[in-house]
Amino acid sequence: MQSDEVIQLGQFIPLHYHHHMLGDDARTSAFKSALSHVVPVGASVLEFGSGTGVLSFFAAQRAAHVTAVEYNPALVQASRRILKENGSENKVTVLQADASAFTPEEPVDVVICEMLHSALLREKQLEVIRKFKLRYVARFGSLPRFVPEATILAAQPLSQDYDYQGYKAAVPLFQDAGAQSSRSKDRSAPVSYATVDYRQAIPEKFEAKIRFEILDKSEINAIRFITKNLLAILPEERRSIDWHNQHLVLPLQSPIQAKAGNTMEIQFAYDAGGPIEMLGESMQCNILQN
Repeated sequence: MQSDEVIQLGQFIPLHYHHHMLGDDARTSAFKSALSHVVPVGASVLEFGSGTGVLSFFAAQRAAHVTAVEYNPALVQASRRILKENGSENKVTVLQADASAFTPEEPVDVVICEMLHSALLREKQLEVIRKFKLRYVARFGSLPRFVPEATILAAQPLSQDYDYQGYKAAVPLFQDAGAQSSRSKDRSAPVSYATVDYRQAIPEKFEAKIRFEILDKSEINAIRFITKNLLAILPEERRSIDWHNQHLVLPLQSPIQAKAGNTMEIQFAYDAGGPIEMLGESMQCNILQN
């Protein structure tokens, strides 16, 4: 399989997987709340990668009209049916189109794009928004508000139990944000390595060299990648409405022995929207001399 084919694996989520996202109450409630704050009454809204149309449905509770752009023809058909069943067919127009090349005919107030994956890997979130901004500013001169408004990326060393009934397999895994796992032990506080503000320049690549203070004597064999999305920033309320992607845990090629107070340094680099393997293979970790 060629590398570009690997990248495409994250782009098209079939209908029979969407129940996982619809049933993720943390995700749907956060987006519903954010859109109720961000979308002005009577607004025009554009959604990229609209899937089953649930976020367009939330936006349509306040907007005058929502344009939902979806590439997968099966999802286009399904979302049109579902939106009609929910009484929103007159307020939401579902178009089959490539989000990375789509520009609306008229200005919009809000753009929703939830092509989000852990560490901003695999999916086309940053590519779609970067290209959209260039086309949109060239046509209309200014930018709409984006949902999410920003994404914060962080990393954290772990001791991860990879023993499965006596079968040891150090493989990448995902964890629900906030869930406790007896298999994972934090060995340092998380450290942020990038913040993406969707109204500012959009990165094509992430490169980081970050340091952690190790909490206790341990064998560190994995790195957890944390992805926090600020769906709506509400300065007047001094808060934001947030949603975390699942944490991505990647094994180190060789475990590191650390003592309390040690400084651990990790370096990595990967393309935005690139395959998980690119990040995993780039990781280099070592303990610095104190």
